[in-house]
Amino acid sequence: MCCPKLEIIRLPGLVPYEEAMRVQVARRDAVERGEAPEALFLLEHAPVITLGRRWRAENLLRPREAYAELGIDVCETNRGGDVTYHGPGQLVAYPILKLDGRPNRKASIQWYLRSLEEILIRQLAQYGLEAGRREGFTGVWVGEGKIAAIGVRIHNWTTSHGIALNVDPDMAHFGLIVPCGIADKPVTSLKALLGDEAPPVSAVADDFEQTFRKVF
Repeated sequence: MCCPKLEIIRLPGLVPYEEAMRVQVARRDAVERGEAPEALFLLEHAPVITLGRRWRAENLLRPREAYAELGIDVCETNRGGDVTYHGPGQLVAYPILKLDGRPNRKASIQWYLRSLEEILIRQLAQYGLEAGRREGFTGVWVGEGKIAAIGVRIHNWTTSHGIALNVDPDMAHFGLIVPCGIADKPVTSLKALLGDEAPPVSAVADDFEQTFRKVF
């Protein structure tokens, strides 16, 4: 059996969504079988709109062919949630963890979601930002703006999918959808909030890894 250490895997470049899903599923299956350690994938995606299990057609504001003309893929996925956007300038983190009841783990989807939110809240505090939750929603907010989206899948109590933290993405791309199906709340980013003081994605990935290790 494999040791339970956590492996950090940074995927270089702009990763196509379907490629990231292939490596995630392969690692998740290996973790379930006890053949590989848990993992945290850190990456940026090539522009893509993803459709969660509860996505609604009205939250796609363009025909699918119009997204293709803009160089944005549209991919259906098995995570929870609605319609989201991923692209350059956004940190994406995919933890592959076993929620197996050890002292710092609970076999609870709600516990896991709140733990991911806690990581982001602590990390954003390092940048001087007071982030928090909004009742009835999943994700992390600064003021009225949603800065991080969360969508996960649990298979045999092993996690996949994860979080997307807006560092400096093309904010116009969020206007092509109703992000997470929330029409009356804006999306924000570290760049919008901090200006030139916003750290690059590479530094944000380092900070996320450190905070992730403290929580999990």
